[in-house]
Amino acid sequence: MEDKKLKILVLQNKTILLSQIEEIGADIGEPDCKLTEPYLVKDSPIEGASPTIEPWLVSYTDQNTFMLHSDKILTITDPNSRLLNLYKDLTK
Repeated sequence: MEDKKLKILVLQNKTILLSQIEEIGADIGEPDCKLTEPYLVKDSPIEGASPTIEPWLVSYTDQNTFMLHSDKILTITDPNSRLLNLYKDLTK
């Protein structure tokens, strides 16, 4: 995995994902972003504690890649070193 592909995605519904992302050429109306091993970023219930991550949609599917319409993404940014290291540990 290349670090530069790992991004934080804030979706329009306020879901925050940490995922490898790749832009895919697609026909109009088709999903154009491929997410690989996405994790849901969750605030810790303990005030002041760091966020946690858990596999996204793990209760519903065994897939680890998902297609998403780019218009559902509000913003994309780089993860901080703590989330990056946590993701690497969990996806070994």
